[in-house]
Amino acid sequence: MPDPAAPAIPLLVSTRNAHKTAEIRAILGARFAVRDLLSVPDMPDVEETGDTFEENATLKAVEASRRFEGWVIADDSGLEVDALGGAPGVLSARYAGKQSDDHANNALLLKNLEAVRGKARSARFRCVIVLAKCGEKREAFSGTVEGTILDAPQGSGGFGYDPLFVPDGHSKSFAQLGSEIKNSLSHRARALEQLDGGMFSL
Repeated sequence: MPDPAAPAIPLLVSTRNAHKTAEIRAILGARFAVRDLLSVPDMPDVEETGDTFEENATLKAVEASRRFEGWVIADDSGLEVDALGGAPGVLSARYAGKQSDDHANNALLLKNLEAVRGKARSARFRCVIVLAKCGEKREAFSGTVEGTILDAPQGSGGFGYDPLFVPDGHSKSFAQLGSEIKNSLSHRARALEQLDGGMFSL
């Protein structure tokens, strides 16, 4: 078990997505000193050429850990819609094109689901987090949360597909539920819970 009086563990998140960093920092709490690539301006971009979330997370974590002394994590996550054969999947962040934004991605998703109704709009968020150090992958942790896709965006919180996704057991979207509830049950929270416990045995 980690010592609660120990100094915060430096942890670099291999991302320039400030929303994702803030969410990870909130979930992990004060035992980790979380920073991201916005604080390491000379870190090169890593192209996500993998076919799976784990492959992409590994590419990002390992490359960053070659240039940063200490623990590095990379998260690759996305939305899998059953009626679309698991799309957008690993292409979630660029579903509407490489230069797309959240609005364009959400609009395309709704267009592609126009003929799908009710329970057939089932989906899940999936997250894989890879832990790396000294240029080597140490472990991978995954989490999912099941839910359904709304007919239109609801709520102004969160990011990505949050306004369209209602987790099972709730009637509001992630964007409406607020960060405290989302961070207690999200795919990212479930993966980070495994990381928090698992990395101390490495």
